[in-house]
Amino acid sequence: MAEETCKRRLGKIMLEQMEIISQSEIAPRIFSIELAGEMVLEMQPGQFLHMRVPDEAKLLRRPISISAIDKEKKIARLIYRVEGDGTRIFSRMQPGQRIDCMGPQGNGFDVSGLGAKDKVLIIGGGIGVPPLVEVAKVLHARGVEVTSVLGFGTATSVILEEELQCYGRVLVTTDDGSYGQQGYVSQVVDQLSEEFSAVYACGAPGMLAYVNQAFEHHPRAYISMEARMACGMGACYACVVHPKDQGAAAHKRVCEEGPVFQTGTIMV
Repeated sequence: MAEETCKRRLGKIMLEQMEIISQSEIAPRIFSIELAGEMVLEMQPGQFLHMRVPDEAKLLRRPISISAIDKEKKIARLIYRVEGDGTRIFSRMQPGQRIDCMGPQGNGFDVSGLGAKDKVLIIGGGIGVPPLVEVAKVLHARGVEVTSVLGFGTATSVILEEELQCYGRVLVTTDDGSYGQQGYVSQVVDQLSEEFSAVYACGAPGMLAYVNQAFEHHPRAYISMEARMACGMGACYACVVHPKDQGAAAHKRVCEEGPVFQTGTIMV
């Protein structure tokens, strides 16, 4: 009954005390956490959860992207970086504890209509790589040929390379050249000769600005934006971006109309 009440009060968004199944540090300050709950059945690639920090002093929830979805087991995997006190508290939580989660939130990646005849390009940078894993998994299962280009600062920050290799070719760059090719993902992407049916990207603002411009006129290219959020439900307008060619007064909310936007439609 309580779950149904939350559904009615929040519309398509649920509130649930999700149980921690496992948690581990997969790179310096980068944690992987598995959560179990009924909410998993509603999740789509590219969405996020708005998670309440179990500390009365922390009033705002933290948005964390969904990296993997197992609807059969009702388990979702999220990967986050410890940035402050809130995420540090999350990192200290143990299996069996529960986290107050709101979600699944936002509009995810459009993966409809793609199949064995298609080639897809995935572009990820740093902590922006996790939400792209589920995209690669879903498309690989349909026979899509997936190429992933991933960028990181240094070798110790490389994450999810092996997982993405299960779904296709993976090319890695690092800023300092300590792993993979030295440089930025843009250098690798510019050298690719294939025609891609769809492009999916998530990462730092500079990388997204490149993708937004390079694939501005591509019919199926998408970028997932990150933004500081307050309510996470579109009411507070704290996470707005501006549509292209509509002036500074026009806006779209990352939490509601996003976090995924088609390239060429917003200013990055």
